[in-house]
Amino acid sequence: MNTPRRTSRTALVAASGGLALALTTLPAQAGGLSAQADDTTYVALGDSFSAGTGTRASTDDCYRSPYGYPALIAGAQGLDLDYQACSGATTADVLNHQVGTLSPETDLVTMTIGGNDLGFADVITECALPGWLSNCTGAINGGLSVLRNQLPARYDAVLGAIDAGAPNADVRIGGYPLLFNGEDCNLLTFFSGSEMSRLNAATHELDRLVQQKTTGAGHTFVDPRAAFDNHAVCDDVEWVNGLSWPIVESFHPNRAGNIGYAEVFWPGSGTASTAAVPTGARPSLTARVQAEADAVLAMDLDSRANLRAAARAGISPQRISQLVDRLESGDVTTVTAALEELSELDRQHEAKHGSRRG
Repeated sequence: MNTPRRTSRTALVAASGGLALALTTLPAQAGGLSAQADDTTYVALGDSFSAGTGTRASTDDCYRSPYGYPALIAGAQGLDLDYQACSGATTADVLNHQVGTLSPETDLVTMTIGGNDLGFADVITECALPGWLSNCTGAINGGLSVLRNQLPARYDAVLGAIDAGAPNADVRIGGYPLLFNGEDCNLLTFFSGSEMSRLNAATHELDRLVQQKTTGAGHTFVDPRAAFDNHAVCDDVEWVNGLSWPIVESFHPNRAGNIGYAEVFWPGSGTASTAAVPTGARPSLTARVQAEADAVLAMDLDSRANLRAAARAGISPQRISQLVDRLESGDVTTVTAALEELSELDRQHEAKHGSRRG
């Protein structure tokens, strides 16, 4: 991994999107979807969850992976895909840069949008920091304020623009899966149990809003949460990446997750795509450990400000500096031990100060 050591905290999760191989039973909300014979012109709008970020197959600045669920649906159903979804897109970006491609001839529209309006990447990045540096609660509360006070009107504007641009289309709007199962199995992130619960609760609230707005406009809400159950970060079969290298792949559905998304958007599309989607190559142990070390080094744990924060939390700044030096060693055993020690420090801090964290 060639990321410079001194990077901003937001480099930890450059991934943007909303607030990750056997397919599970479809949720009830998707059960009413039916393939339509005239669905031939397909426009895929939305953010990174619709652009296929997480599949390690970026094709352009917007990502637009051939293994993203829109491409899988188009391939399985023989549709002509206009791939407009773009990593990092907000509702404003959909209005300003994506809906212009719609027309009365558009037969099918899919979309996920809203996570970036809430600051998805910044919230995840903040909560991934060690507890003595994190303001996770403040980050989540900031996103919820936008969700409750601004996003409803933004969603109305997007859905109104879709109706105006594609009045004859079958419109299917997707929610977001839960990212966490309550366990942080990654040595390079420092999510507490309460933080993961709050992040999942925020996803539930976002999905409720998306469902309300979508069905209220007379369109189909596609709920991926049941399909992704038991496939979150740290589950035995992950459909969502944890903190990954390249960083942009982090906390987004992987190739299996996009097959799952395709299945809930259009039943049968995921099943048809399974054999056609190759499994991404897994990096070597050395490469994985070095990527983990570089991600933690990017937190600048030994900066003056962060060492002062450690001291205020009762953690020895000298110990932090020593651990950072070990992370820079390049030796897999040394780096792994340093990562494990940092994780233990975070667990101890959470045990003492969990109720006040953030």
